[in-house]
Amino acid sequence: MNATKRLLSSHLLAGAPLKVLCASGQLGYGIPKASFERGLAQGPDFIGADMGSIDLGPYFLGSGEAAAPRLMMESDLETVLLGARALDVPLIIGSAGTAGSSKQVDLVVDTIKRLSIKHKLQLSLVSVYTDLSPEIIIQAKKMGNLSPLGEMDSPSEDMLFNSRIVAQCGTETFKRALELDPDVLIVGRACDTAIFASLPEMLGYPSGLSVHMAKIIECSSLCCSPGGRDAIMAYLTQESFVLESMNPNCHATPQSVAAHALYEQSDPQFVEEPMGTLDLRQAKYEQVDSHRTRVSNSLWIPRLAPTLKVEGAYSLGFRSVLVAASADPGFISNITDHLKTVYERVKLLIPGQWSYHPHVYGQGAVQRLPKQLQSANEVGLLIEFIAPTEGIAKQCAAVYKQNLLHFSFEGRICTAGNLAFPFSPSELSAGEVFAFSLYHIMLAPDISNLFEIKQFIINNSIS
Repeated sequence: MNATKRLLSSHLLAGAPLKVLCASGQLGYGIPKASFERGLAQGPDFIGADMGSIDLGPYFLGSGEAAAPRLMMESDLETVLLGARALDVPLIIGSAGTAGSSKQVDLVVDTIKRLSIKHKLQLSLVSVYTDLSPEIIIQAKKMGNLSPLGEMDSPSEDMLFNSRIVAQCGTETFKRALELDPDVLIVGRACDTAIFASLPEMLGYPSGLSVHMAKIIECSSLCCSPGGRDAIMAYLTQESFVLESMNPNCHATPQSVAAHALYEQSDPQFVEEPMGTLDLRQAKYEQVDSHRTRVSNSLWIPRLAPTLKVEGAYSLGFRSVLVAASADPGFISNITDHLKTVYERVKLLIPGQWSYHPHVYGQGAVQRLPKQLQSANEVGLLIEFIAPTEGIAKQCAAVYKQNLLHFSFEGRICTAGNLAFPFSPSELSAGEVFAFSLYHIMLAPDISNLFEIKQFIINNSIS
């Protein structure tokens, strides 16, 4: 009997609260050790951690690379693995390796295997692969079961066949994987709530409380005042859950916890999940003491058919970036036209399929500013060039730089140059660039066989 089955068979709802420890809001960026060790000392029933997000953009999905530094990621995985095995409790990780693609799941699985060899561990490891084939998306599109989140063009079949595609799985998929009795569960692209809500639901806790608890603690102590990255514990009963940061200086207050409903949500009253909707209209937040808050009255509305968020990324080519600045008021006053004019000149010098994308800091690169708020003294230029090859992209940046540097405009006083450069060379290669092909919701009436689940038995004990 492994850690999951032992918890499912031994936990009594009438007894002590279920103790759920979130180790980190995103594995791979460092775990405050003192807080995590305080959490371990309280004897959690299982440990969970999210490991990724699509917030970082399409690159990490498209490339299959992990966003977190490799050494820090391995250190964090070692910390949570050893903590869970010391207590013989399940360890659950979602959105493995940043975007949760198969390449990234394999990276995390291989790391766990190496750490198991290093520390001579015996364990059952289950992994879930959430990649989808283009054919599944094409069929959903034909059936009218694919709708964009925001302003997204409908993807062509050619675009889909050149994309890496994942679906954000929920509690249903986690539960099927947990039925295999893993000590460690590594899941591809996943709803962050499923990491923490699946086992409580399997134990019979209300879905509304389980999912609400999960929604709050997946970001560790971010829901506290002051917020932080420290581990957080939730104590779940049939009627409520209590939140306690493992950092004694981070306090879960009714206001800070309730405010967390605004995090990553367009509607703080309803949280959409694959299997249903979390209804927070009647949620109640009560102060237990200066450090802890109790939450109750969270409701769950089941969905008739599951929905899955699907994400896809495809390569646009390679990017080179020109970094420069100007303090010439004549140049700045009509900078948009100047940049475009130079682009048209360079396009004649370097024909072909390449594009430029100017970002003018001080004039609307972060947000569109009214004329009276735009900088009249100094602007920063970050101009990206995207081309089929790295060499062409860098060539475009270099030729554009030289033409812009000596661009003649009305009122120019000095012919030596219009720009200042923080780096030499001023044009930098930024590698392959990806764009989203999918950022959609897919209606999926049957998800029981949509994702691949693998199990490994690791036995590295001393003979």
